[in-house]
Amino acid sequence: MTEELETKVREQLSSQRVGYLLGAGSSYLNGNGYPLSSDLWDEIKDCIRNTEKRDEIQAKLDEGANGIEQALDLLDDGGPVEGPHRHLVAEAIAERFRTLKPPLDNHVEFVRRLAQRPDPSVKVFNLNYDPLIERAAEQAHVRLSDGFMGHECAFFEPAVFEERIGRIRGTHRGRQFEETAKPIQLLKLHGSVGWYECGTYGIRRCAFASTIPEETKCLMIPPQRRKASDTMSPPYSALWSMFRGALGQDRVPINRLVCIGYGFADEHVNAVIENALARNDFTVLIFTKVLTNVSWDRWSTKRNVIVVTEDRCSLKGDVDCGHCDLWDFQQIVKEV
Repeated sequence: MTEELETKVREQLSSQRVGYLLGAGSSYLNGNGYPLSSDLWDEIKDCIRNTEKRDEIQAKLDEGANGIEQALDLLDDGGPVEGPHRHLVAEAIAERFRTLKPPLDNHVEFVRRLAQRPDPSVKVFNLNYDPLIERAAEQAHVRLSDGFMGHECAFFEPAVFEERIGRIRGTHRGRQFEETAKPIQLLKLHGSVGWYECGTYGIRRCAFASTIPEETKCLMIPPQRRKASDTMSPPYSALWSMFRGALGQDRVPINRLVCIGYGFADEHVNAVIENALARNDFTVLIFTKVLTNVSWDRWSTKRNVIVVTEDRCSLKGDVDCGHCDLWDFQQIVKEV
């Protein structure tokens, strides 16, 4: 089925009205990028200065918690007031990520290819905190809109996603608007390094390598069960509304969602995708190194889903062996 799978994937990726969903695997870059969730705690624990809280998280992991997300869940009493652990983790992730400068080659190729597509303003939904896409777009001279406007302390203005860039030209039909640029629309659904909330100036973004101002809140949803409810407050609520709209509620929604490096572990993300699969003109393409058996059983049997992993693939319900590299972001960028 390998040849048929590759042909079908190329056909889908070259179609119109394609959107993209990026998970941690798209930023890992074979160990040269940002850490995966399984390695995250070892990468960030030394950035947590509160040794008492750090030891409490470590204790849950030592007792058998399956990763940082479950450890934070076990330390959360579920009450209306958030505990301190999740915010300490978010701040530690931001501190660690600020120091990393992975190579941009693959992401530069990705954004260049997206910018050349005929679709108006390709949408990239990003679950990652890192600034690889933003830095790649800047290096490649590709226009990108992330919902912020400004320079040193950019402010959040989601209306920017509705703006169009063009000029008015006189034609035999009268004055006509001609679109001259179609920025990639980047929607970071879980927040980002450099995003923060200030009591005086609202939601802001500073330089990615800079520390956010004191007495402000880091806007990165930590890996923990509360993240589903976090998405209902600004700035996330506007971004998630656009995500749901693009997958079905908009007048002209996307017809294909290409998921790269996402293991389908976040139920609040999965629910939106699964609702969209009720459409008969919508296809999901999943490219990731590995899926758990639970995720595989859930998605591989669907007739409008294509799954490509290293050890097994599914073409709209028909299962076969895995693919050597088509699941890898560094390979997918050559097909976009």
